[in-house]
Amino acid sequence: MKQSKVFIPTMKEVPAGADALSHRLLLKAGLIKQSTSGIYSYLPLAARVLNNIETIVREEMEAIDAVEILMPALQQAELWEESGRWGSYGPELMRLTDRHGREFALGPTHEEVVTSIVRDELKSYKQLPLTLFQIQSKFRDEKRPRFGLLRGREFIMKDAYSFHADEASLETTYQDMSQAYTNIFRRVGLNVRPVVADSGAIGGSHTHEFMALSDIGEDTIVYSETTDYAANIEKAEVAYVPNVKHDDVKELTKIETPNVHTAQELADFLNKPLDEITKSMIFKVDGEFIMVLVRGHHEINDVKLKAYFETDHIDLATQAEIVNLLGANPGSLGPIFEKDIKIYADNALQDLNNIVVGANEDGYHLLNANVDRDFTVENYGDFRFILEGESLANDAGIAKFAEGIEVGQVFKLGTKYSEAMNATFLDNQGRAQPLLMGCYGIGVSRTLSAAVEQNNDDSGIIWPKAIAPFDIHVITLNPKKDEQRELGDQLYDDLRQSFDVLYDDRKERAGVKFNDADLIGLPVRVVVGKNAAEGIVEVKRRDTGESEDVAVSELVDYVTALYAQVK
Repeated sequence: MKQSKVFIPTMKEVPAGADALSHRLLLKAGLIKQSTSGIYSYLPLAARVLNNIETIVREEMEAIDAVEILMPALQQAELWEESGRWGSYGPELMRLTDRHGREFALGPTHEEVVTSIVRDELKSYKQLPLTLFQIQSKFRDEKRPRFGLLRGREFIMKDAYSFHADEASLETTYQDMSQAYTNIFRRVGLNVRPVVADSGAIGGSHTHEFMALSDIGEDTIVYSETTDYAANIEKAEVAYVPNVKHDDVKELTKIETPNVHTAQELADFLNKPLDEITKSMIFKVDGEFIMVLVRGHHEINDVKLKAYFETDHIDLATQAEIVNLLGANPGSLGPIFEKDIKIYADNALQDLNNIVVGANEDGYHLLNANVDRDFTVENYGDFRFILEGESLANDAGIAKFAEGIEVGQVFKLGTKYSEAMNATFLDNQGRAQPLLMGCYGIGVSRTLSAAVEQNNDDSGIIWPKAIAPFDIHVITLNPKKDEQRELGDQLYDDLRQSFDVLYDDRKERAGVKFNDADLIGLPVRVVVGKNAAEGIVEVKRRDTGESEDVAVSELVDYVTALYAQVK
């Protein structure tokens, strides 16, 4: 394709607010253009990259007998009400009303729609297992869209849904899909690691995320260098390590702590380490208030709380609710009170005595509080985020941290949707059973952005060849010179017999062409310049920067061999 005919609006300066490297490079290289916050147009080069990614996805899906369909993006509210998610999904669900007053959602995912399709047609165990997938735009009303394509309000996703008669079948497809995802990301050229994850709004009992390692990652991956353990930080389990108690149990003492509102301010006021302070927080679990205690240097993990209490309905109590309950504001709360509020404590508080807690009176705290003597703990548990360097549970090693971008996730949904939406099949005994389901997603547009995050240098993008918008970039430095223009035209015709070729035939300065070529980042560059009359051109690899002068008579064979070496 001739570059003079392609719309590639490269930029010298990137707009303010483009924080992620991939965001800056995609804008600068003319692959995307922002329409409004979190919404982008994919320009010609990006469209070609997306097509390449989608081709790889389709090949790997079909290899495990997944069948492609296309479902509507506009979903009726009634289906979401059946599943119970219309009221629980949250403000990220984009809702609208048609002229007849009927409510709809722009689909962030398609569990409800696909379940409604299958329940009407799939009647017997003989039709199982079945896996359906689609590649489609999705919509989520992100509170704070950022990082370009990594967190947008409209994005492209491959979502797949499997249906099964038994757990063994579901496990087989879960493993097949996980392997297919591994294959996809390897072929795309991403450094990806599967990690144990939380199922979030999708639901289900078992899930893994596929995380592309990146400095701009929105998620923290916890891993071990001595085992194969890896998990999202929300799911990383902390090993309980017994504490050493102080020698003597001391008398409970109330002290005035003016203008102290946080654990750090209290530690500074008392001249104590932060880990000797105890934080007390009030949560509402299925409508019931509880208190959770953690040490001052720890942070409560609401995902672990939801798992412990087996509910999605956990909220931090409001300031007004806290004052009404205990008569004090957050920052002065503690576990010593006469209210009927159950107290739960993180494992790291076990075995400690003489701890510092709030007095449930603004501006006051208590020294030397002790479990059993002064208050009762209903139960201990792992309720917090792990810290780097701590021991992981189950002898998994020492926690190390890395940043990552979630590019895929696989879920075992079980009967969450089939039971709610009455999707059943007849088993081999003729009995009606709820379908077992799996759900599997890949962020196609996120994968494009993650590939740029991992493959670049100071000059621009370095595309992995499997998804590059073109294979070869032919550049005529001065098309006004007949010998250069004619040789460039000849090489363009010769090379495109075997490769996708972008031919820079523009009447631009050489410096502009080289800068744009570096930005665009195609795997191999062929430059027709001052040695054209002698039948010599320069061939350069974008990934290594290595270049070689090559005779035109040997060019096709040389480029073919060189391209085979590119990753």
